[in-house]
Amino acid sequence: MGNRKKVITILGSIRESSINTNILENLASFFTGNIDYPIYDKIGEFPHFNPDLDNEKGPKGIEEFGQELNEADALIFCTPEYARSIPGVLKNTIDWLVSSGQLLNKTVAIIMTSPMVAGGEKAQVSFLQTLEMLNANVVKDGTLVISSVGTKLNSKGEAIDEDTRLFLELVVESIITEIKKKKAPLA
Repeated sequence: MGNRKKVITILGSIRESSINTNILENLASFFTGNIDYPIYDKIGEFPHFNPDLDNEKGPKGIEEFGQELNEADALIFCTPEYARSIPGVLKNTIDWLVSSGQLLNKTVAIIMTSPMVAGGEKAQVSFLQTLEMLNANVVKDGTLVISSVGTKLNSKGEAIDEDTRLFLELVVESIITEIKKKKAPLA
């Protein structure tokens, strides 16, 4: 991979026409240079978390996801709020990661969306507490709540609100700054 960096985005929605998918697709335009930016959208395929299956091998999809995470320099979660928390499918994904330690010191940013005027904040707090327990490195300026998402983004996920666009750019800049700080491992 050389000097290339990899920022994996994890989609917290399994809805076919999710605004979160559109956000991540548009966020790619903020990344320049030697950064690979895949969108991981397969969390809906994971089996329900089962501690009896949570071992070195684990289910195939979980094992492949773990390999992706190991290769990532940073993660960006983009998820809708659901019942003042994260969707169950994303919580299930996180449950599969608890014992692996794969989020330990991993550079992370969060984008939380909600159609409600005051939505997203409680879900973000809950998600941040979970990531803190897993010792993820949530970067400074790497969290964003987009309340009233339908008034701030068009149906393609493009920011029509200037402040939202600036905050999205800030999230990306924060991730890039953090991964540049990390030195390449010695051969």
